[in-house]
Amino acid sequence: MTSNEITITLVIPCYNEEVNIQKGVLDKIGNFTQSHPNFAEVLIVDDGSSDRSREIVKDKYLEKFPKFSLMENSHQGKAFAVIAGIRKAKSPYVLFSDIDLATPLEESEKLIDEAKKGTKIIIGSRSATRKGAPFLRKIMAVGFIFIRNFMIGLKGVRDTQCGFKMFHTKSANTILDALIVFKKNRKAKGSSVSAGFDLEFLFLAQKFCFKIKEVPVTWRHVETKNVHFIADSIETIKDILRMKYYDIRGAYILK
Repeated sequence: MTSNEITITLVIPCYNEEVNIQKGVLDKIGNFTQSHPNFAEVLIVDDGSSDRSREIVKDKYLEKFPKFSLMENSHQGKAFAVIAGIRKAKSPYVLFSDIDLATPLEESEKLIDEAKKGTKIIIGSRSATRKGAPFLRKIMAVGFIFIRNFMIGLKGVRDTQCGFKMFHTKSANTILDALIVFKKNRKAKGSSVSAGFDLEFLFLAQKFCFKIKEVPVTWRHVETKNVHFIADSIETIKDILRMKYYDIRGAYILK
């Protein structure tokens, strides 16, 4: 399989990202993807933004970049924006990236190289040093990994939370069908990164024997109002406990 035979839907979750959009992140995304042969479509999934994110995308970007389309959801959190994007993707592969481009889109070439080898689940992996990240965030990341490993394992996977992942679309939908914790839509209050989604998805991918390839990618810390370390960590721990409960009950079934 050659690189040009791999077509990709790029999913960009968006919640109150007016400031980032005004800084030109969508221009960077559009300029990169419009001439890149592997990217067939860019799906911006708005998670019920209360600022002008949707209006700016409609007024300025949909016509400017023909590969762009906008999906408007109610506010349910980042996980359900990503899920909605995967479900709607028309391409054989889907890549989702945080809108802040903490990992530059040029790093997608590394993930594409793995897809050419037939890998179905490819995840970006940040350096253990997390250069530029606040000290509290680094400490909490270590604690999170300990809890994750103790409760649900994920052997051989170091970084589950990098917002830069690429999936074989059909395989991803098979895994989504088996979700339980993130099966039903939630009503989110304020920003919600829904970090538990990455865990449940990768936990099921490993449980159902999909090969997961972790690829080192460039990453830089970007300050964002949509991440609240304490609240997000508590939410994630609750989700991990739910996953453990359902797994013990044998509720996770490949459909």
